[in-house]
Amino acid sequence: MLLRTAAMLIAFAIGAVSVVPASAQAPYPNRPIRIVVPFGPGGFADITVRLLAQKLAERTNAQVVIENRPGAGGVIAASAVTSAEPDGYTLFVFSSGIALSKSLLKSMPFDPVTAFAPISTMALFDLLLLVKADSPMHTLKDALDTARADPQKFNVGTINPGSTQNVTGELLRATAGIPMTVVPHRTSAEVLTSLLRGDTQIGIESYAALKSPIEAKQIRAIASSGSKRSPLQPDVPTLRESGIDAAVDGWNSLVAPAGTPREVVTLLNGHVRAIIGDPDFRSRMIELGGEPFAGSPEELDARLKSDIEMWAAVVKKAGLAPN
Repeated sequence: MLLRTAAMLIAFAIGAVSVVPASAQAPYPNRPIRIVVPFGPGGFADITVRLLAQKLAERTNAQVVIENRPGAGGVIAASAVTSAEPDGYTLFVFSSGIALSKSLLKSMPFDPVTAFAPISTMALFDLLLLVKADSPMHTLKDALDTARADPQKFNVGTINPGSTQNVTGELLRATAGIPMTVVPHRTSAEVLTSLLRGDTQIGIESYAALKSPIEAKQIRAIASSGSKRSPLQPDVPTLRESGIDAAVDGWNSLVAPAGTPREVVTLLNGHVRAIIGDPDFRSRMIELGGEPFAGSPEELDARLKSDIEMWAAVVKKAGLAPN
């Protein structure tokens, strides 16, 4: 009887010990959250997520760390996220450029649809086609005429492959039917430098990324990529208005590795939607040329799938061959 009682007490004690860590575990988040950005500092995605990270830190009382990993078409950054523990402490800025790249790459080390748990869209944006302020090219037609005259000396500067900017450059080249060279750079600052130095004749970038040199009249826009004119550059015609049958409406979103607990995704979605709904945050985003936009994980998943299908058709029509 004594042995049985002792055995029961030991079993109860072991059971109690095993329950303590789970019941004593602090609620999420209880340590720093890392957000991996597949672009260099200073671009629209980087600026957007830094604004959001500051607000997210305030709402969660957790440190939010931004980690820039530009290059390799976003593969390095994405791989760092897909290989991370799906616990909500490693997040990723997923852009529309990855949906475009799905149709331009023969193979990807991850499936953009299944490798991530969607959280929310953050912003919609368009891109500007920019030239030096003293350039003789005042319209996109001027630029394309110059490119046709000597395509070997006509370069288009963008940030790294896998970005919406780079794919827009490739799309412009294919749609115009001119063998100009699309030159990828690591950061938006490098795109600006190459444009001002004359190494590239057109730069493709967001308003937010090159806002200062645009306002300082070092560079100017000759076209915008969106399906409608940019609200901050209302006098700048779209690609379609300029004779190029194409439109690129970009978006940035926040995702986590696939397998992240649903309750964590739901919590983060609620924070993101509240931040993006804040009037001050929205005003700042609009000043940067973006349209603040949040939605459910399901809406982001549907947007990604729809964009992949749409761009597959666009890429095929443009005659772009996967690399």
